[in-house]
Amino acid sequence: MATAPDIIIHNGKLMTFDSDQPDAQALAITGGILTAVGNDADIRAMTGEETLLIDAGGGTVLPGFIDSHVHLFGGSVELDTLNLYGVEGIAAMQDKIRPYAEAHPDMQMIFCVMADYNILGTGKTPTRHDLDAVLADRPLAMFAPDHHTVWANTKALEVAGLIDGLEVDAGSEVVMGDDGKASGELLEPGAYSPVLALTRHAGRDMMGLTTGKDPVPAPTREQREMDKDVIARGLQHCARQGITGLHAMDGNVYQLELLAELEAEGRLICRVDVPFHLKGTDPVERLTQEAPAMRDRFQGDKVRCQHVKMFIDGVVESGTALMLEPYPGDLGANGNTGDEVFTQEHFVNACIEADRLGFQIAVHAIGDAGVRRTIDAYEAAQNANGKRDSRHRIEHLEVMHADDIPRLAKLGIVASIQPGHAPRGHIFPPSGVGQVLHDHQIAGAYAWQDIRNSGARVIFSTDWPVIPVDVMPNVKAAIAPLDLGPNWRDQTQSLTDTLASYTCDNAWAEFNENRKGKLKVGMMADVAVMSHDLTALPPADITQAQAQVTICDGAVTFQRD
Repeated sequence: MATAPDIIIHNGKLMTFDSDQPDAQALAITGGILTAVGNDADIRAMTGEETLLIDAGGGTVLPGFIDSHVHLFGGSVELDTLNLYGVEGIAAMQDKIRPYAEAHPDMQMIFCVMADYNILGTGKTPTRHDLDAVLADRPLAMFAPDHHTVWANTKALEVAGLIDGLEVDAGSEVVMGDDGKASGELLEPGAYSPVLALTRHAGRDMMGLTTGKDPVPAPTREQREMDKDVIARGLQHCARQGITGLHAMDGNVYQLELLAELEAEGRLICRVDVPFHLKGTDPVERLTQEAPAMRDRFQGDKVRCQHVKMFIDGVVESGTALMLEPYPGDLGANGNTGDEVFTQEHFVNACIEADRLGFQIAVHAIGDAGVRRTIDAYEAAQNANGKRDSRHRIEHLEVMHADDIPRLAKLGIVASIQPGHAPRGHIFPPSGVGQVLHDHQIAGAYAWQDIRNSGARVIFSTDWPVIPVDVMPNVKAAIAPLDLGPNWRDQTQSLTDTLASYTCDNAWAEFNENRKGKLKVGMMADVAVMSHDLTALPPADITQAQAQVTICDGAVTFQRD
């Protein structure tokens, strides 16, 4: 007699992403695998005495969401960090920050996140003197939403050893004021890492991003347990969104060890891919000597290393994204076209070596020159090593030259996009980016549908904690974007394409399309049950839907009360 399923989900509107059976009502799970997909009557007939029955209530049932660009450790930490989203002006900053500081007298530094570039409401970047007006007697610092800029008060700069400036990596800058002291603006990790060292987790949460190396000195047992606990809380938050898989975009062996320990303890409730992170200051030999061993050590179904992450530029808002021509206005002063994180020769050599070693490559590239340089480097790797199914990715590609869009499909490059980052995405001020682009650049900015129409693979993610890891607001950004006027082409995504880019296409991007990302017999049992039939909701109302049940590896990881 056949074994009864562990779980049956019934009365659902299944979106299977299986072309042989695109729609169904019910499914069965046994031993972490999908063992049946079909109609209610046939699947319910399999019920055994101990089978868990989940009534989907007519809601959409689909493969578990995979967020293909997150910073898991940092995002987890920031869930409990003072959030300044929507705060504007010194008075509002004082009202938010001073009570928090009083409530946390033992914190070495008051650290805030999601501080908008225009948080002063004046169009000018904050200085240490502005932050001194908020809090003068204790170190205070705040992160921009994109995590490319930190602003710090005088106390924080003094304690971090930055008040008199610091020689930093290419692409980073301790901005100096007219008085010869640091202004308070710290651009990129090379400049702001000393400030992060003053946070509760001593910057360990960002070390996979800022250096790509392990903490020195090695964390104590108590610190490891604190770090694991905060990641576990972050994973629970992800599961609440219907997420069953994450592609981390920063990493080191330390993070992988924490995740492996969580798995051994039964607390790893999402699958996580963690990269080898190569900095622009690292020699290519670091890839050769360290990356294969890191990959070989972590090749499980839940904890895996298989990609190399690099940055080619910064972000548009701070004038550090690499552009083909100087920025308009003040950002373009002295012919500024952005900051070169890698020299192109070094970057091309790194891509060739990572490709030769068989790694997938993911590169942060936001400006039109940064994107072009990345495409050029991938093409050079293909010419040097031969064409293979590499699925190399470009992360963000927010501004592209129209001539470069067809090159993505031609070279098999994956466009990894975060709809919620766009000025049309309902999250950031809609007028922001348009002010720092030339009008003729807007045609290639956030060109989601143009990229999709070119034949390139498009995958969706959040870049948590740049924006929340919450799935449905990001879906809304794609299917119901704001109308920004005649300069901005309509790039609205269909619901089907959007959900595919969040599930089966993300499984494909991690080379797992034959094991996950579809509701199909034999696939991994990673499933999200939604509160509504997503196809019946107007696009603008899609955020009414939320995950009711999340299942990863055949186990319920979240169930809404």
